[in-house]
Amino acid sequence: MKRTSVVLWSLAALAVVGAAALSARAKTPAQLNVAANNPGPAPVSLAKVESVKSAPREEITGALQPAKALQVGFEVSGRLARILVKKGSLVGEGQVIAQLDPELADAQVQQAEAAVKAAEAQSAMASDTARRQGELQQSGSVSEWQSKSSGATATAAAAQLQAARAQLAQARAARRRHDLKAPFAGVLIDAPDQVGATVAPGAALFTLEQLDPLVLKLTVSDAARAVLKPGTRVHVEAVGGGAAASDAWVSAVIPSADPATRRIPVEITVPNKEGRFTAHTLARAVLPMGSAEDALSLPASALSSQGGDHVYVIDGAFEVRRVAVQVIDRGVQQVVVRAAQAIDKVVDYPAADLVDGAKVSVR
Repeated sequence: MKRTSVVLWSLAALAVVGAAALSARAKTPAQLNVAANNPGPAPVSLAKVESVKSAPREEITGALQPAKALQVGFEVSGRLARILVKKGSLVGEGQVIAQLDPELADAQVQQAEAAVKAAEAQSAMASDTARRQGELQQSGSVSEWQSKSSGATATAAAAQLQAARAQLAQARAARRRHDLKAPFAGVLIDAPDQVGATVAPGAALFTLEQLDPLVLKLTVSDAARAVLKPGTRVHVEAVGGGAAASDAWVSAVIPSADPATRRIPVEITVPNKEGRFTAHTLARAVLPMGSAEDALSLPASALSSQGGDHVYVIDGAFEVRRVAVQVIDRGVQQVVVRAAQAIDKVVDYPAADLVDGAKVSVR
């Protein structure tokens, strides 16, 4: 009797388990559909916001130019005989860069020197004769006309001596111009590849540039002109390179706008003693546009720019709220912004479809 009861109870239990399984299979698809249609609050992560002091600034790109640049050549004609400095080498002020063949110039100097000596002798003889004729005229041995004639001859001889000396000075000057000297210290950027060619007066043969310091030339708005003053310190970074300098300064603010752009030309002196920067490349200047003020520093990943710069914050009900911000400094990792309200934390990596009032959960 007892064995029969146990069997019956076992069969009843199996029937209940089977019914429960069938019921679970029937309900699972419906439950999954409900979960798919109602996913619940989206999970978000928060980033901390720090209060900082930041000055408004403006980043402008311009071209780095040599402080001095000049194409030089000989003032006289001749055959290029020697090049004494290689391209890319440093040149001191007054250093000889190249020389013309001096053979003809040396002969002209010697000829002028000989002419001066002959003129000096003739002038000395004429002066002595005029002096003696003057003494004899006083004693009545010669006439007054003879005395004046000898005086005139002496004057003419003195003039010839002066002309000969001028020709000598000219010949020596022409000889000196056979040596081409650097007008300022710099780097020889370009030079002829060989000697032997005959050059004309004034032909540009060499390019000399002063690369320390460099000058960054750019333009700013008229509003920025009132803020920038000569001597203002500026941070400069090379575009596409790793060079940077924080000791650059505004050297000139031109009080006349560019007719084409209506912007104000500004020149910034960039120290380049170690050759960090390369001339004729682009550089970015960070111009201070006012005094330091309260701002907020937050990760760049938390800033959204679609429809204007903004961030998202979460209120007490775990709802998203959009807050507009003004970017002061846009960096790779961090951005500095101004906001109309105090912000403690912001949504990091906000989704593109995140909107005001959306329910979220914090991870």
